[in-house]
Amino acid sequence: MATTKTLDDLFLDTLKDIYYAEKQILKTLPKMARAAQSEEGKAGFLQHRDETQGQIDRLEQVFELLGKPARGKTCEAIQGIIAEGEEIIDDFKDSPALDAGLISSAQAVEHYEIARYGTLIEWAKQLGLTDAVPLLQQNLQEEEATDKKLTQLAKASANAKGQKKA
Repeated sequence: MATTKTLDDLFLDTLKDIYYAEKQILKTLPKMARAAQSEEGKAGFLQHRDETQGQIDRLEQVFELLGKPARGKTCEAIQGIIAEGEEIIDDFKDSPALDAGLISSAQAVEHYEIARYGTLIEWAKQLGLTDAVPLLQQNLQEEEATDKKLTQLAKASANAKGQKKA
């Protein structure tokens, strides 16, 4: 008979998912920075790369609190979002709309992460993992701040440039 899965199992599974996602994002951000046309865009992606490393470190602390090895689990959602971003880089290379496309991809990533962290925080509270909550909250706050910065970047430059006929 199969053992019944618990919220603990789901929490660990989701933690592995976001850990894998953050590691993939860390690898992808330098590519996005290289592709970005605006200096603000380049700088933003590189700054987020450093932040992502900090988020990975905090996730490793959460694994430690659980007494589990920090291991990712393939996250098809993030792979799809990243693949879409790479497609935009290829399809819109040298186009005035490239940065707008990069920003939209980056926001899709942020929204996925925001959803995951929000869920993990609530489950950590329910499971009494009080030490994990502030670590996850710090990651969530950074993702939300990045999302806001991306929105400002989109409004300020990329969307306006992308509207002009090439």
